[in-house]
Order: sequence, then structure tokens, then C-alpha cells
Amino acid sequence: MGPPMSERRWARWAWGWAVVAGWMISLGASVAGAGEERVVSRIAFGSCANQSAPQPIWDAIVKFDPQVFIWLGDNIYGDIRRPLQLFGKERTTGPWKNVPRFVPSSEQEMESRYKRAKANPGYSRLRQNAKVIGTWDDHDYGLNDAGKEFGGKIINQRLALDFLDEPKDSPRREQAGIYASYTFGPVGKQVKVILLDTRYHRDPLFSDGSILGSEQWTWLEKEMMGPATELTIIGSSIQVISNHSANTGPMFYLEAWGRFPKEMDRLFKLIVESKRDGVFFISGDVHFGEIARYDCGVGYPLFDITSSGLTQAVEKAVPPPLNIIVRFVAWLTPSTMRVMSRNCRFRSCTFGQPNFGTIEIQWGENPVKLIIQVRDIYGHPVTSVNVSLSELRAYNGKPVAADTGGGYKRHCSLEVTLPWIIRHRLAILFYCAAAVSFLAFLGIAYGVGLLCLKCLWKHKLD
Repeated sequence: MGPPMSERRWARWAWGWAVVAGWMISLGASVAGAGEERVVSRIAFGSCANQSAPQPIWDAIVKFDPQVFIWLGDNIYGDIRRPLQLFGKERTTGPWKNVPRFVPSSEQEMESRYKRAKANPGYSRLRQNAKVIGTWDDHDYGLNDAGKEFGGKIINQRLALDFLDEPKDSPRREQAGIYASYTFGPVGKQVKVILLDTRYHRDPLFSDGSILGSEQWTWLEKEMMGPATELTIIGSSIQVISNHSANTGPMFYLEAWGRFPKEMDRLFKLIVESKRDGVFFISGDVHFGEIARYDCGVGYPLFDITSSGLTQAVEKAVPPPLNIIVRFVAWLTPSTMRVMSRNCRFRSCTFGQPNFGTIEIQWGENPVKLIIQVRDIYGHPVTSVNVSLSELRAYNGKPVAADTGGGYKRHCSLEVTLPWIIRHRLAILFYCAAAVSFLAFLGIAYGVGLLCLKCLWKHKLD
């Protein structure tokens, strides 16, 4: 015999309320979780990490304890670099060059190099505590300085996204290129990160064509016109603000947006048209660190923080006694955009040793303050800039016109507008030094030759 009717009603009533209460508690927990989305206040970024080289810099990055880490390209060195050879059957440099210096690796070799990079103990520790996102540059794209013409880009896109732990069903795996965007933090403290692909659709160098291609431009315009965020970080594998090639050519050239003036203008115009405040750039590629600033682009200062590289650096490419020459050349090379400060490690305010970049957002300050730094292998700052969010606001929605008539404006005049003798002073010095060295060599050879003839003549007389 069952329980009395009143008891059964009471049991059903209690059970029903228990279900409703459980549902409300569950709903309340989920709503609270959505409203308490983690505030991001520490971001680290870097580029140019040779998987075969020691990578002690991860210790300093882990110690910084970033919530987000951003790869800016050359996450591995996947292509094969042949030795410099001026003479012989296979000449990789000089006027008689007959074979390319760089050649692509096989799919198997690329995959092996990614596995080696991912297994690095320091990087593994970082992945446990930080969200890792990123884009690529030429060496992980598959070939040095390559653009849209490179045939291995489809396979290498899959390998790059595997390295970044991109979900198998991600739309990013279906699109042409690995560009992407992310938004972190709750409303009122949001950070938007836009990662560009400067390889998949890039036209040939010296063409002044497109860097992003029409499809990526359409996507970028949609992202920039989207909901406002307190900060918008645009990651580009190549430098956006600085255009060092204007000053180092014809000796050597560096890739930059400045070598595609139409694309650079279009990017700045998009920022203006989007009315998006708080935009700045991060970049890699060049094997040294610096901070550049452009005041005549969008109505407020645009910063470009370059961190390159985690293992590859210009001072490591020469014997240590010659590092002072590298630093002198960096100081001598004119730059209208570089942020100069007494707080820089070196007088040039560039850093040619392994480095990484950091962004600290002090949300508790009023106005919100940004501390942006390039740090060395031990985590010590080598160049930095402190800026408040209130400074990254459009003055009137219109950019200040860049000077093109010969008048010099710091952080405004483009490198290509500098007087010829200033732009090319590095090349002038180099060729003058080469000429003096050659004349000195001829003089010494002439003197030695005369001495030998004199000795032979004396010996003959004797």
C-alpha cells in the first residue's frame, strides 16, 4: 500500500521546487560566469624562433606570466638556407648568382620542425598557463621573402594551424590565409587582437601591389567596423610604421608596409573611417627590437612595437667583438619614426639581441595606463613607452597631414621624404669605407711589390 495522498502531493511539490531551484541556481551560475569573464592585463609577444637553437628566453616570458602570448611569425625556420657562396658551381650570392639562397623543405621536414618547436620545455610551460595565438611570416610560411606565388602555402597553412592548436572544425582552416581576430575580457575592459596574414596574398616586392588581398581586406574592414573595444592590437608579421629600406637600400632591404605605400595609406584610412580608438601595432621579422610612432596617420599617435627575435638577432650574426659596429650602424641609420628615450639600453634605441615584447594594461588607473616594453633574455626592459588610453583617442576624426614638402617633423615625416644625403648616409659611409679600404689595399700591394723588386734587383747585383 502506497503513502497517503497528501504525502504524495507534498513529495511531488518538493521535487518540483527542487528542480526549479536547481535550474535557477545553474542559470545564475552561468550568467555570473559570463559576466565575470577574465580581464586580460598582461600580454606577451615574439617572433623569429629557430627551433634548432637554444631558447632560454622562455624562462623570462613564463616569469612575466602573460595571460595571452602572440606569435608574430617565423615561429619556426622551415626553409633550407644554403651557405653563402660567391664562386663555384652553385653560387648563392653576388653578380654571378645562379641558384637561390633559400629553398623550401618537404612537408615531412616542416612537420618535424614544428614538433621540435612545440616540444621545447620552456614553451610547453608557457602553453600550460597562457592562451597562445599567432600568425606566420616567410620562414614558417615556407620560403624566405615569399608571397602569393609560393606553391606550398596550402599544406603549410594546415601545419601552422596544427602548431597553434587551432580546432579541426575552425573556419580558419577553410579560408585562404591564417588571419584571425580575438576579443578578450568583459564589456568595458575589452581587448581586440587582429592578426594579419602578410604572406598568402602578397604581391611581389617592389610592385606596390597588395599585401592582404581583396578577401582579407573585406574581412579586415568588417572587423574594424565592428563593436568598439577599449584596445585594438593589430599584429603584423612585418613592420607597419618604420620603413628602414628607404634608408638602407641599395645595400640591403627589409620587408615593411612602407614598401607598399598604397596598402599603408589604405590601412590608415580604414582606421580613420572606423572611428576606432586605442589602436596600435605589434610586429616582428627584422631581428631587432624597437618602438616606432607615427603622429600623422589617424588623428592620434600610432605605435608599432617590434619584437624580433626570440632566438634570431642581428648581433648574434656577427662575432661578439663586432657588436659595437652593429650598434653604431643602428645609431647611424636615420629613422624618423623610432621612439628615442634615455631609458633605452643603447643610444640607437634598437636592441639587436634576443628579445620579446610585453603589454601591461593597468585597468585600475584613471585614465587606464599602458606599459609597453621590449625585454631582453632576462626579462629586463631595453626600450619602453608608457601611454594612457586617453592619448589614443582621435582629436577630431581627421589625421594630421604628413609633411611631404621637405620640412622635417619627428614622428610625421616619412623616411622617403628625408633629404637624399641623409637617407643614404649609411650607404655613402659604406662605399667610402670600401673605397678607402680598396685604395689602402692597392697601396700596400704596390709598396710590397716595389720592395720585392728592390730586393730582387739587389740580389741580382750581388
